[in-house]
Amino acid sequence: MRTLLARRVRAGLWWVAALAVAAPAMAQTPYAGPLFDAHLHYNEEACARDTPEAGCPLPLADVLVRMQRNGVRAILANSRPNEGTRVLAAAHEQTRAAGVTVVPFVRLYRDRTDYGNWFRDESIHQLVLTELARGTSAGPYRGLGEFHLYDSAHANGPVAQQIMALAAEKGLVVLAHVDDTAIDLLMAHTRSGAERAGAAAREAAEHGGQFHLLWAHTGLTGTPVSRVEELLVRYPQLLGELSYRPGLTCDNGQLCPEWRALLTRYPDRFLIGSDTWVNQRWLDYDDIMQGYRAWLGGLPTGVARRIAWDNGARLFGLSSHRP
Repeated sequence: MRTLLARRVRAGLWWVAALAVAAPAMAQTPYAGPLFDAHLHYNEEACARDTPEAGCPLPLADVLVRMQRNGVRAILANSRPNEGTRVLAAAHEQTRAAGVTVVPFVRLYRDRTDYGNWFRDESIHQLVLTELARGTSAGPYRGLGEFHLYDSAHANGPVAQQIMALAAEKGLVVLAHVDDTAIDLLMAHTRSGAERAGAAAREAAEHGGQFHLLWAHTGLTGTPVSRVEELLVRYPQLLGELSYRPGLTCDNGQLCPEWRALLTRYPDRFLIGSDTWVNQRWLDYDDIMQGYRAWLGGLPTGVARRIAWDNGARLFGLSSHRP
């Protein structure tokens, strides 16, 4: 597999060359540094299994090549079911060869039926506790999610409250696909967890394990920029992930003015992600990452580097592996 990976990487160098050729025609040179993919799924339909079947659409070697040729140096991995994340975490030789660090998260879903009921299903709480105790070959799980709340009121469901308190208590990051109203509700549930944790929470923070809420898509429904800023100011532990974000880019794939201003004001509060929730997103992975590099190149160098890599690396203690 290592030989196959190396061969595919060499073949994939076309993308780097293409950027160099295209740069003069663009408004500015695309960002060329490392990327932290802070929203990645390797779900069962991608064939994320320890023993892939014949005809597997996206075997491990394939997805790692896609990451490497796009300069992705770390991934926040969460998959339905969690076996996909465990496969990535266990592939030490392959991920090392690709230069990719795997940051594993516990997904709250066994299958698609869990999407609309997890927040009140005690078996999901038990699933999370079991996975946290189990850990992965790449080390302990560093967070929980992605989870969805299609009705913000479900943020007050009993299991949603337990999950948020648990994350605060153990210093875990939560990846949540929710609206802005649910952000307020979820954050309210973290106080009991933090208060209950005491010394344990302080110890977790000293080892880089501090609770944060990573807002998937920073409001997929188009939450106004003013409301996003209001929540960033209210909650220092809130971070925004920018995949699928409507209104983010305007002409020539560059940031819309209000978003450029927001990211420049809060350069430490945003991350990027691929959200490979269906196989087509894997097939579009080059375009997704090239799109990020295009608008990151329009930002001041330090701001671009923080959003592209530094924020994720710092969040999960990867600074010692700085590319």
